[in-house]
Amino acid sequence: MEIRELISPKTVFSGLKATSKKQALQELARRAAVITGCPERAILDVLLERERLGTTGIGKGIAIPHGKLAGIDRVYGFFAKLNNGIDFDAMDDLPVDLLFLLLAPETAGADHLKALARVSRTLRDKGRCEKLRGSHDADALYAVLTEESAQSAA
Repeated sequence: MEIRELISPKTVFSGLKATSKKQALQELARRAAVITGCPERAILDVLLERERLGTTGIGKGIAIPHGKLAGIDRVYGFFAKLNNGIDFDAMDDLPVDLLFLLLAPETAGADHLKALARVSRTLRDKGRCEKLRGSHDADALYAVLTEESAQSAA
């Protein structure tokens, strides 16, 4: 599974304004509701429930909130670069400024795990994260996120 199968230019956001984990998740849920057609509250509830199990802040300023949701038929990805880092209860206690939200159908088993693995590998690349932090618009963020897919296809 490639990143470009998960996101599109309309699911990548630059300059997200949030001052807390909950506010960031609310804003992502609001934007995801528009794209998926699912109720914003249902998306937020799934994300908050997942966070109660343990933080999705994986460290180095990155979080990968995710959950399974009734009413969608494929895995959706949403990427947001925050204006300022926020406390996300990350494993390394560093503020999070890069968020990659994954929403999968309730019946998605392997696809959900493959998507999580792909996002994790992509965001583990220190150079890519530096480029993301240096990019200031959604189109540039999308290009940085999907550039590996183009290279590996060549």
